[in-house]
Amino acid sequence: MKRIGFLALLMGVLMSFTNPTGYKVGDKATDFKLKSVDNKMYSMADYKDAKGFIVVFTCNHCPYAVKYEDRIIDLAKKYKSKGYVLLAINPNDPAAQPEDSFELMQKRAKEKKFTFPYLFDEGQKIYPQYGATKTPHVFLLDKNLIVKYIGAIDDNVEDASQVKEKYLENAIAALEKGQEPTPNTTKAIGCSIKVKK
Repeated sequence: MKRIGFLALLMGVLMSFTNPTGYKVGDKATDFKLKSVDNKMYSMADYKDAKGFIVVFTCNHCPYAVKYEDRIIDLAKKYKSKGYVLLAINPNDPAAQPEDSFELMQKRAKEKKFTFPYLFDEGQKIYPQYGATKTPHVFLLDKNLIVKYIGAIDDNVEDASQVKEKYLENAIAALEKGQEPTPNTTKAIGCSIKVKK
């Protein structure tokens, strides 16, 4: 029993060194292969010509995610033509939040006419790698999957017309100029990610 306890402790220590809180700006992100609402599997490797990736952890039920839904749809359309691929990922466990089931994801995507993959993080393996803690939580990656920006989409959850700082769009504009985004990290405002207890 003592040996098992020691091994568990050792694994915990190793995990804390390898990825204690997810990615930081400058880290290289690992690609993933997740199922989308069209029942196809998607990964960033599928997009050979992409200039970058907008990875958004979001969901169906969270009021913050719902308030940002139209903005996420607009961002996907606006930046697709510029070579940036938006991938939305639902990190929630449906056992903890039934409204975020795969079937209801499919229904929501159809209702809102999503033009981007809406992926299900089955087994909740991807969001901890990224360090996502909220829905929505954004990670902007360049074409080499280097993390360039982490945080909120903008500075006004409640009213898109009252936004003063478009953090994500400003970060993309900086990349377009070959510059580093400033700020490169902001606080994500949203619901906590739901994990089965």
